[in-house]
Amino acid sequence: MQRSKRRIAAAVSAVTAPLLLSLSLAAAPAHAATHNPIVFVHGLSSSSSSWDDWAGYFRADGYTAAELDAWSYSWSQSNVTTARQLATEIQNVLARTGASKVDLVVHSMGALSSRYYLKNLGGTAYVDDFVSTAGTNHGTSTASWCSWLYTSCAEMYTGSSFLTSLNSGDETPGSVSYASYWSNCDDALTPDTTAILNGATNVEVGCVSHTDMNNDHGVYEQVRDFVE
Repeated sequence: MQRSKRRIAAAVSAVTAPLLLSLSLAAAPAHAATHNPIVFVHGLSSSSSSWDDWAGYFRADGYTAAELDAWSYSWSQSNVTTARQLATEIQNVLARTGASKVDLVVHSMGALSSRYYLKNLGGTAYVDDFVSTAGTNHGTSTASWCSWLYTSCAEMYTGSSFLTSLNSGDETPGSVSYASYWSNCDDALTPDTTAILNGATNVEVGCVSHTDMNNDHGVYEQVRDFVE
């Protein structure tokens, strides 16, 4: 009888062990991240393609395609709406990669929705590093050309109620590491220093145009070193 029981137990184990292993593998993410995944957020009148150069640089420096997430959104909508979409995007990236946090790398108006996410939507729990390049963090008067056309642009205009709320209190909340890279000849930011964030590592990169700030290789190297 005991020998029969042992045979049955061995048979059950032989059947169930592979099944449990297959279930465990199925539950694991297909591509476990070795770096924090980077989520790129573009600005006004732009799209995910604005990050093509930097995505290529990151891949050359050892990041996998799965660790680089450049996504597009409707840039004319409120930055609040974009922030909610960003929250969903980040959760999708975490689930796909198995990482616990992402790094946020943003350009221009992308800083506003990303900072709203961090401040108001619990984003500090899911972001390790935040990098703003040519960020319109305190608004720009050049947004006057489009402030009557697009909600996002009105929110970006200097002194808007959106910016007043966003910049009230702590500009760099949570345990996130913040950096802001800005140029002293950025025609889209008036004044240039609007990009500076209180509590962040603020870096003046010299004379780099607004549109080049997120494809310039020299700026990229500084950003790469910061997030690593």
